Amino acid sequence: QVRLVESGGGLVQAGGSLRLSCVASGRTFSGYAMGWFRQAPEKEREFVAAITWSSGITYYADSVKGRFTISRDNTKNTVYLQMNSLKPEDTTVYYCAARQGSIVLTHRPYDYWGQGTQVTVSS
Repeated sequence: QVRLVESGGGLVQAGGSLRLSCVASGRTFSGYAMGWFRQAPEKEREFVAAITWSSGITYYADSVKGRFTISRDNTKNTVYLQMNSLKPEDTTVYYCAARQGSIVLTHRPYDYWGQGTQVTVSS
């Protein structure tokens, strides 16, 4: 059974940094794409960044390019989202997701989801 567990969220001042982690378990993830999404109340889940597990190809939403970096550590089965220069508008719940195959920039094709971690950026 695939399990994704996020951690690393919290409260930070604008301009600060946080690093989110997503520990994946339950299978081998080669051939998978791992994504980070975020969802504000009453809004659609929004793509943030993604990486292919095997080759490390990355994609970013325009809103986070240059500020966020996604990476993975295959030895720890962990995907990270380093978030720098945080803004109040980055405040929301962040989710880790996985799907077999290539990166997709929308949330519906992802099969597995973590429980989410809250990020709050104060102005």
